[in-house]
Amino acid sequence: MLRSVMALVLSALLGACAQLPSPEGMLRPPGAAIAAYALSGRITVRQGEQRYVASIAWQHDEHQDEVLISGPLGQGIAELSRDARGARLTMADRREFTAPDWEALSAKVFGFPLPLSLLPRWLVADAPEGAARDAAGRPKRFVSMGWQVDYLDYESETDDALPQLLELKRDDMALRLKIDEWQMVR
Repeated sequence: MLRSVMALVLSALLGACAQLPSPEGMLRPPGAAIAAYALSGRITVRQGEQRYVASIAWQHDEHQDEVLISGPLGQGIAELSRDARGARLTMADRREFTAPDWEALSAKVFGFPLPLSLLPRWLVADAPEGAARDAAGRPKRFVSMGWQVDYLDYESETDDALPQLLELKRDDMALRLKIDEWQMVR
């Protein structure tokens, strides 16, 4: 049960990328300048021979995150949140886990810290220096905290396009996030 939850939570957090509409004729700001967004999509988590699929809806800004992970029929599996009071994971059965931050929460629930604080930046293609880049200058691949992050598809060929398909791998775990919709939040 705990492995399933871990896989779904990690997938959800890593898989948040879709289309942020940019006004006609205006370029979208680079990923590093995007401070708030909402996305919806699907996440697949593979750990060893086990595979989990879920839907994800994520609202992010500098001060808080709200992530809802749902099963194939739309029922909520888990809710993750982060704000000035700390990080929380609430399961469908209403069990709740709390910690001061994302990494402490993942260590408490899963036994090891996950790079959850970095994920919101990775999702908007705000990659660390040294990342491999495609012909448009967008991140293609990098490794951080032991995770290999691959940007498999972008919403368009423009240099301001956001990721639409990401894959994160570490050891025997792989997360694939397909972003169906991006929304810029002000």
